[in-house]
Amino acid sequence: MKKGVSVLVTVALMALASSLASASDPSPLQDTCVAIAEPENAVFMNGKFCKNPNLTVAEDFFYSGMDKPGNTSNPVGSAVTPVNVAQIAGLNTLGTSAVPTEILTVLEGTLLFGFVTSNPENCLFTKVLNKGDVFVFPIGLIHFQFNIGHTNAVAIAGLSSQNPGVIIIANAVFGSDPAIDPDVLSRAFQLDKNVVKNLQSRFWWDNN
Repeated sequence: MKKGVSVLVTVALMALASSLASASDPSPLQDTCVAIAEPENAVFMNGKFCKNPNLTVAEDFFYSGMDKPGNTSNPVGSAVTPVNVAQIAGLNTLGTSAVPTEILTVLEGTLLFGFVTSNPENCLFTKVLNKGDVFVFPIGLIHFQFNIGHTNAVAIAGLSSQNPGVIIIANAVFGSDPAIDPDVLSRAFQLDKNVVKNLQSRFWWDNN
């Protein structure tokens, strides 16, 4: 009898452990979950209500003012400038996946930032950033930075991974080793095969 009870308890514990192990999903369920204060027609996630993705704009991932000193006229003589979900609503739910979220702060120059959401929308979000501006790229989305100024630009990037790695799309697609079959790329990009071969013959520079 005792043996039967022991087996029953063991099975119950295993079932409980199994149910707990499969109850979480660290991957985001959608490309963005911009935090909003008004809960009407919204989804509650990560302690905040999510904005309708169709109403998301580039400003949801933007913050300006990191180049401005804080008020240090206080007993400790210092000030903290917070940049969290209260300042950048697009930070909500980001940073929970193995594919890291990226946040950049422009130190010098003028950069065009942008990212594209996943299929089927493939919606492009862009924003011009200057010194002291901050922008967030959501997890796993194709994104870019481009210097549109007349001087060198400097930016610091922070990622939600201790070793995030970098995938440069052009290098990965046209500079792979061994090369991807040109028939595959010509069909995927709707290009003439000779154009694909020409692209594959180029030296694809790794800027890391």
